[in-house]
Amino acid sequence: MDGPLNPADLWPAPPGTAQQTEPQRWVWAAMEPAERRMRMRELGGWVDWLRTTFELHNTLTHCWYRHSAVVEHLTALYAGWTRTYAAEQEPGRELAEADWINTLHAFTPRLKLAACATGTHQEPPMTVPPPAGSGEDFELYLTLSDATTAPAAHPAAAELRRREAELQAPL
Repeated sequence: MDGPLNPADLWPAPPGTAQQTEPQRWVWAAMEPAERRMRMRELGGWVDWLRTTFELHNTLTHCWYRHSAVVEHLTALYAGWTRTYAAEQEPGRELAEADWINTLHAFTPRLKLAACATGTHQEPPMTVPPPAGSGEDFELYLTLSDATTAPAAHPAAAELRRREAELQAPL
């Protein structure tokens, strides 16, 4: 990383200057490797700022980038943070900053990696391969299950019809 992130660099440019475009949504697997490395550095700088600003030193381990679930959570937090603090204020979003901080606190337990809390990285558990035939079982379920084959029916259809009839009734 080139140094700590200055969050002010992400704020909208003053009127009359070149406007920085809002970051696109990040889908790590869809990025080319060079872009993935660049975005990871950007995220890493922001994570350093986040750890310091919100005193997450004991929550967010230094090996966060080795854990895909934590990377996805941090990516969502970062994208939300840039939209909250760097984008134009939307009507009805007067508490956007407070909402973002509440979201951060809601995400905090998911950022904690107990296995790595001592400062030594532990690899995530291996993924258990699906049992033989599970793909076929899934397709069979999609073909035969009432959950996927029943005709469309809104659970409140009778109530919707009753309300519509009330609106149509002569006065």
